[in-house]
Amino acid sequence: MYLNPFKARKVSPPKILVGGFATLILLGAILLSLPFSTHDGRIPFLDALFTATSAVCVTGLVVVDTGTYFTRFGQTVIMFLIQIGGLGFMTAATLVFILLGKKITLRERLVIQEAMNQISQQDLIRLVFRVVLLTFAIEAIGALLLSTRFIPQYGLWTGLFYAAFHAVSAFCNAGFDLIGGFTGLTPYAHDPVILLTIASLFILGGLGFTVIMEVHQKRRFVRYSLHTKMVLLVTVILLVLPTVIIFALEYSNPATLGQLSLGNKIINAFFTAATPRTAGFNSLPMDGLLPHTLFFIISLMFIGASPASTGGGIKTTTFGALVVAVISTIRGREHPLLYSKQIPVEILRRALSIVMVSFLLVFFATFALLITEGGSLLDMLFEVVSAFGTVGLSTGITPELSPAGRMILIIVMFAGRVGPLTLVFSLAKRMQKAPVKYPEERIMIG
Repeated sequence: MYLNPFKARKVSPPKILVGGFATLILLGAILLSLPFSTHDGRIPFLDALFTATSAVCVTGLVVVDTGTYFTRFGQTVIMFLIQIGGLGFMTAATLVFILLGKKITLRERLVIQEAMNQISQQDLIRLVFRVVLLTFAIEAIGALLLSTRFIPQYGLWTGLFYAAFHAVSAFCNAGFDLIGGFTGLTPYAHDPVILLTIASLFILGGLGFTVIMEVHQKRRFVRYSLHTKMVLLVTVILLVLPTVIIFALEYSNPATLGQLSLGNKIINAFFTAATPRTAGFNSLPMDGLLPHTLFFIISLMFIGASPASTGGGIKTTTFGALVVAVISTIRGREHPLLYSKQIPVEILRRALSIVMVSFLLVFFATFALLITEGGSLLDMLFEVVSAFGTVGLSTGITPELSPAGRMILIIVMFAGRVGPLTLVFSLAKRMQKAPVKYPEERIMIG
């Protein structure tokens, strides 16, 4: 007999998801605490918990250097935590149950539906298989391309492991790397193969599984659903415009783009613009970026990736829906329209709720971090938004945080990974038609 996490009939799907992620994090922290997980044979449990949380929540913030502190076993544990965290707890659990020959009940389908951010339960099990196969296929191609650079540098087996680790970390938008010395990918700022391969992986991972499959199946933009059209539109805008802005802001900065050739400046500006979308890799030293560039990156991290993806943040569609609503209001339209389709009012209400809850979480976490750490507002805000958006970018202060500061970021990372997802569906399920209709009265706004 094995324990079935779905047996508790009174436990709501959001609670199952939260409990599943919490259990996985605790298990990962225990494994990373084992003597053979680190080179010196011991790691403070809080550091192991922080690393496990960052891996499962596909964040990438680290308090110890992944490439030099952990043994190959510890690095493998981190890679598996990233993979399960990227796929989602329920996707991994469903795959295991299917392989064990267990029948997936209606109750379990409801949880899968919530975990994968799907509107209906139609073909959910088939979708799980497609998600897993798609993930492994993309990661395999990415690892193959990366191995052409890592094998000549590190040898066959180490090069293969590095290629696999970085492919998984990139597609899952985790941002963990094994280069060592907290340098990120800065040693490869002149290598377009490494940068463009990793960028392609985390951009694909941030689009969302359903979007990738719909693009593959329907192939023509006019046939895509409104969701896919909005994801692609917002993604393109948030890749092109920030690339231009970062290129202009950092062009002459000797600590970042200033010393690179024109071609490498464009590639690194693009990489730096794309990575705040919850990827967490950096090809430029983050502590070398100008303050206004860091502030601009904070806004990108807050928006994050798309629904049903491996990324975090408030999501591109949440941001896009509110922008469409604002534009429609300015133009005097009664209903928000995009591609001749009307966005329902309840969607806008949920989008606004997500933004407000996320903003309050970031505000209070930054306030708490300023109290415990006493650093600059920009550094603390950058760190908190990076944790909330499950990005993993840092100006270098993460390893210096106090135990209280690390606990704050652990909570923010966890909330950022499961919060917006569960909020959408919990709001949808709790919304019931009121038995009594109360009179309306206008208030002055603006």
